[in-house]
Amino acid sequence: MLFVFDWDGTLLDSTDKIAGCMQKAIAELGLPERSTEQAKSIIGLGLPEAVQTLFPEIDKAIIPEVTAAYSRHFVADDQTPCDFFPNVDDVLKQLRAEGHLLAVATGKSRRGLNRVLANMSLTDFFDGSRCADETASKPDPLMLNQLLQELDVEVSSAVMVGDTDFDLGMAANAGMRSIGVSYGAHSVERLLPHKPVRIIDRFEELLEWG
Repeated sequence: MLFVFDWDGTLLDSTDKIAGCMQKAIAELGLPERSTEQAKSIIGLGLPEAVQTLFPEIDKAIIPEVTAAYSRHFVADDQTPCDFFPNVDDVLKQLRAEGHLLAVATGKSRRGLNRVLANMSLTDFFDGSRCADETASKPDPLMLNQLLQELDVEVSSAVMVGDTDFDLGMAANAGMRSIGVSYGAHSVERLLPHKPVRIIDRFEELLEWG
């Protein structure tokens, strides 16, 4: 089985940090304030798409300034790194030991994902990964389709695990099963319309599935 994981809000407890850094970037550029819940609502999208969603009427020429400001604040905050949610590390290692393939499909940039993987000594842990700046942003299914092709796995032998409706929508668009987590950026009510095969409250519940 191929398990494809979203990163922020699914594996890593980073949604508060992401929302806070986005709010700092917005304030830096003098844009209208957005609440923490509004900032969390766009987690999972690529950065340009996230800014466009938060500010539908924004001049597109300003979007790179916002994304650059966000990235500066996020990197500056690396001195207080985020941790995995409880039991994530142990569950991932057990899934690998059982012979499953593990991949990441994230709205992070490639540079951002590589940095956090290096910081957590996980550079060579996952079998594959796709980031929003090297393919289409969620909920487009392209990154999942690319991972399936790269790892030579049929869609029927894969499952997407995520905390946002962008994750589960991407899986639905790819014809892939999905599992939602209840503890991330989006409410369970936002996940259910995509018909996940299961909603889990604790990461270790993955071991009970399938």
